Amino acid sequence: MLNSLLHSLPFMTDARVALVTDAFLPMVKAAVMVSIPLAIVSFICGMIIAVLVALVRVTPVKGFFHGLLYSLVKGYVSIIRGTPLLVQLVIVFYGLPALNIFIDPIPAAIIGFSLNIGAYGSEIVRAAITSVPKGQWEAGYSIGMSYMQTFRRIIAPQAIKVAIPPLSNTFIGLFKETSLASIVTVTEMFRVAQQMANMSYDFLPVYIEAAAIYWCFCFVLFLIQARIEKRLNCFAS
Repeated sequence: MLNSLLHSLPFMTDARVALVTDAFLPMVKAAVMVSIPLAIVSFICGMIIAVLVALVRVTPVKGFFHGLLYSLVKGYVSIIRGTPLLVQLVIVFYGLPALNIFIDPIPAAIIGFSLNIGAYGSEIVRAAITSVPKGQWEAGYSIGMSYMQTFRRIIAPQAIKVAIPPLSNTFIGLFKETSLASIVTVTEMFRVAQQMANMSYDFLPVYIEAAAIYWCFCFVLFLIQARIEKRLNCFAS
């Protein structure tokens, strides 16, 4: 049935149908085995960075070292948000060897993606924390809680509900951006598409197929996101 559908398209020849058919399973396998795990690991590492950076930025500055740390994380966020992700990946993989720091492709991609997610995610987490009314902090202090106790027991649960929707969008965006890992020779889905296209020198059908596969995976992620948000709304009500 699929072959009949492909043959019905005006620009699809027998050779293109064979190319698209042969490329499908390798691309899906690369997406499942490389792209998704790469996105998950990078997102987890990035969120650890994001939470730590956000906590530094929302905690009242006290003392020289805290002020220095605040300036450093603020500079980190500014640099990452002000430069393209592609440039960041290239610096990690191709630039660091100039300093005798050699990193394998997948760890280099994870580092690049994690640093990027850490900066953008920290702004989401920081905004979620500051969205909680100040009266919630005062309520915690009034019953004898410390700053961290108030944050952990009162502020964080409310901030999580605010942060999850935009963070879900960030993860979906990260999954699509894993295609940039092909620049640092990671054999993820888009690199497989490039390899299949290079063998035939017929790029259009393979790249359209790659786009369709990305869309299918993202559509599933959209459904998961909608379900999570629905559950959060139920809890909130």
